[in-house]
Amino acid sequence: MKIRLGTRASLLARTQSGWVADQLRAFEPGLEIEEVLIETGGDQDQETPLHEAGAPGVFTAEVERALLDGRVDLAVHSLKDLPIQQPEGLILAAIPEREDPRDAWISADHASLVDLPEGSVVATGSLRRRSQILHRHPHLKVEGIRGNIDTRLAKYREQGAAGLILAASGMNRVSRQGDYRALISVTEMTPAPGQGALAVEVRQADEDLVRIVSKLDHRETRECVTAERALLSGLGGGCHLPVGAIAGVSGDHLSLCGVLGSLDGEKLVRLSAEGPRTDSIGIGTELSALIRKTGGEEILAELDAGLNT
Repeated sequence: MKIRLGTRASLLARTQSGWVADQLRAFEPGLEIEEVLIETGGDQDQETPLHEAGAPGVFTAEVERALLDGRVDLAVHSLKDLPIQQPEGLILAAIPEREDPRDAWISADHASLVDLPEGSVVATGSLRRRSQILHRHPHLKVEGIRGNIDTRLAKYREQGAAGLILAASGMNRVSRQGDYRALISVTEMTPAPGQGALAVEVRQADEDLVRIVSKLDHRETRECVTAERALLSGLGGGCHLPVGAIAGVSGDHLSLCGVLGSLDGEKLVRLSAEGPRTDSIGIGTELSALIRKTGGEEILAELDAGLNT
């Protein structure tokens, strides 16, 4: 059996896709996998802030299009980049076991955010991080940054920033753990919904491939990220909204923490919900409604006005 695996051309994307390919070959000896590189809108434009880049799926739409028209048979995505709504005919056949979902702190001179003097600049391309940083540390400044890992590691110093925040999972996958000084706890910086998880997408009609790929699925990870994405969906579904969510499973129980904040950090709602792990969607939906009722509607109205002007 020969399959074509579609992936972005960045080092991180190819590393993630290569890991999936290795796992599939282990499950199915003799399986041939051809890598097909696909350039996305997010790769072509590395200057425009992501929340201004337009339609959702800036890093995934072209890959999904190649999957739908038969140019590739399988696609690997960072789950946090994948829009809530999938194109008809495609399914997530596997969500493998999650990498570390936390954010990583990178700085040449400062051990943590707490150590930064007033007026220090923190570089991040995420509105979620911006909101949570300014809420907890209003004396700091936040500036946007785009590009792959190496580009950002070089660019934040050129920008004069005191530090940089990136997802730990990406750093870990490309063996760059030595470049960050600390991991930020999920209570200090709640991650993006699905952060640290991969999504392996195939055509629903390809039953043999669905069967093979599904062997990579990790039940606990799927349940957690399903709850996190249900929360995001209930708050509007935008991948680049300043929304954080992190779920955990203990026994038959699932707990979910969700965060929604304003861009200036002045307003922030952080709440939790829990329930049976078999009801991931219900827990996420319930928490999104609770956040909306507890100040979230006002924040969402402000975001809608601010991001669409």
